Amino acid sequence: MTEKLIWRDLKVRAVQVPLRRPVISKVGVFEKMPLILLDLETEQGIVGRSYLVLYLSSAVRYVIPAIRDLADARKGMPVAPFDVYERGRKALGLVGLEGVSLIAVSGIDMAAWDALAKAAGQPLAAYLGGSVGPVPAYNSSGLWLGPLDGLADESAALAAEGGFGALKLRIGRDDLNDDLQAIRAVREGAGENITIMTDFNQGRTLGGALERCQALDDQGLYWFEEPIAYDKFNGYARLSRALKTPVMLGENFYGPETLARAIRERAGDYLMPDLARIGGVTGWLRCAAIAGVHGIQMSSHLYPEVSAHLLRVTETAHWLEMIDWADPIVAEPFRVENGQCQIPDVPGNGIAWDEQAIERHKLEF
Repeated sequence: MTEKLIWRDLKVRAVQVPLRRPVISKVGVFEKMPLILLDLETEQGIVGRSYLVLYLSSAVRYVIPAIRDLADARKGMPVAPFDVYERGRKALGLVGLEGVSLIAVSGIDMAAWDALAKAAGQPLAAYLGGSVGPVPAYNSSGLWLGPLDGLADESAALAAEGGFGALKLRIGRDDLNDDLQAIRAVREGAGENITIMTDFNQGRTLGGALERCQALDDQGLYWFEEPIAYDKFNGYARLSRALKTPVMLGENFYGPETLARAIRERAGDYLMPDLARIGGVTGWLRCAAIAGVHGIQMSSHLYPEVSAHLLRVTETAHWLEMIDWADPIVAEPFRVENGQCQIPDVPGNGIAWDEQAIERHKLEF
């Protein structure tokens, strides 16, 4: 298709899907996950799709009106993600460039890029100048702060789901011995050669993080993720200097500017933008350029369907976080074989809805 895509409307829905393995972390306990689904409809009949993970069902009431306000301003205009990003941020700048404002912009941005790639008849990775291929992935769909006695069996099951050679384990329990026992259980269940990424979910103070991370520094872990509050860059710089194990952060960065500041302040060793907070595909591409210049490896957080494409065009691409939260309402979840995510060779980002499932899990707002 050579004609410009013209924005007709944006359909916004909310669902609350059950989680196969409840989230039990320092930030809360979740048995269900609210998602916002976006369908960008064009005059040419092409529909761009994306979704947003909100954690709290009450947040739907705040994010959806912002999305609708931004979308209404685009009706009748060309589908142009860079314009969506810039004008969307300016439109909401007086109420803040972070939080709800950027989440709303990000969801629309992802849907717009999907529409453009579909119009070109190319997978998103190819439309962005790359190619479809496998992406190294780790399974992040479990191993929360639940009972220790089930971790070995859960680790075995998680590794077997896609031949995963890497899993994410949540740590930061009150007792150091419990964290050590959790690490042993993962290796018992998934094998001694399993790669273990660990995540504190911002659960400790700087002093507590230094003490715990130093105690675990000889455990052969792949990274320590968010030991402290995400915006304490001085603390992350201290942790990185003090530890052998690399320090990961970034899922709570709002916009490329935050990522650039983290690099300037040497906060952490690895970076992990979240598409809903960083600015969607547009925000990711800008972050990838910044990380590439500095030679810092960049992994994804959530949204594996879109993130897999983006890692294929990221100079310092690292790991894809594979998580199954959207699987209940996605018609064909991406497959993982031998620890590699297989991007489907179809136009766009590959997201298609299971409409019957959406109806079952519909969330009123």
